[in-house]
Amino acid sequence: MIAYRAFGKRYGAHAAVESLTLDLAAGEAVALLGPNGSGKSTCLKAAAGLLHPTSGEVLLGPDRRPASDPVARRLLSYLPQRAGFPESLSGREVVEFYRALRGLDPARTDAVLRFASLNGAGDRAVGTYSGGMVQRLGLAVAMLPEAPVLLLDEPTAALDPDGLCAFYGVVERRKRQGQAILFTSHQLGDAERLADRYALLVGGRLHALFTARELAERLSDRGVMRLRLDRPPAALIAVVREAAPRAVASGDELVVPGPTAIRPIVLDRVRAAGATITALTIEEGRLDRLYAELVGSQAVPRPERP
Repeated sequence: MIAYRAFGKRYGAHAAVESLTLDLAAGEAVALLGPNGSGKSTCLKAAAGLLHPTSGEVLLGPDRRPASDPVARRLLSYLPQRAGFPESLSGREVVEFYRALRGLDPARTDAVLRFASLNGAGDRAVGTYSGGMVQRLGLAVAMLPEAPVLLLDEPTAALDPDGLCAFYGVVERRKRQGQAILFTSHQLGDAERLADRYALLVGGRLHALFTARELAERLSDRGVMRLRLDRPPAALIAVVREAAPRAVASGDELVVPGPTAIRPIVLDRVRAAGATITALTIEEGRLDRLYAELVGSQAVPRPERP
C-alpha cells in the first residue's frame, strides 16, 4: 500500500532523507523511529503528497500511483506533527468541515470527537484550546475516514491513558480491516505496542529494520537474570558458563545475561551444583536501551509514561 523507492529529499545542500526503500503491506503498522531531524516527518509528508521527492519516488495503493497523484491522495488520511486549524471555528465545526469534504456519514463527527476526548470542548473555539487539545482535534480529523492508508506523526503525544487505550483499539481494528499504518513516535512503548515492524532512521538513512519477532529476539538477548545464592561453590561459575558464556559471579550474586531459553538450564545447573537460591530477579530487554544502542549518542529517547 505504501512503497518508498530510493526516496530522497534534499533542501539545498542538506539531505533530509537519502535513498530510502521501504514497503508497507495492507494490514501492517510500521513505526518510524529515530532522533529529531532524522527524516521521519519528511517521509510522512512525501507519502501524503505534500512534498515532491528530489530523487526516487513514493507510491501508494494497489495501483502504485505516485503519492502526489490526486487519486492516490484520496486513499489516505494524515495527521501532521503540529496540526493547525482556524481559531475562530469550534472543534465540532472543524471536524464537520473535513467530514463534509470527505462526504462521510454525519455520525462520524460525534464518533471521532468522543474518541479524541473532545466532547466537553467540541463547541468551544479552537483559539481557546491548549496545544494538546489541538493535537487531539487533529487526530479526530485524521480518524474520520476509513482510509486504506493512515499516516500519523506523533499520534499519541497528547493522549491521556483513556485516549491511548482508545487509540490502540482503533489501530488494531484498522489493521484487521487491511489498512496500512505508518506512524512516528518518540514514545517507544507505544511503538512496541502497535507496530508490526520498526524502521530506524538516523541522519536521513534507514539504519535498521526489524519485524516484531526480530525485535523480540533482540530484546530477549538483552535480558538479565540475577541470582542471590547461599554459599555458592567455587566451581559454579565455570559450570554455568557452559550454558551462559557471559555469566558473571560477584560474591553471592550470579548475573546471567542472555535469552530466556538459557535460564531454565542455568537454574538446573545451579541446583545440581548444590547451591541454594535465596533470591531471583529478571530484567527483560527494553526497546529504549536497544534504540540508544543503535542510535549511539545522537539521541536520548523520551522516558516512558508512568
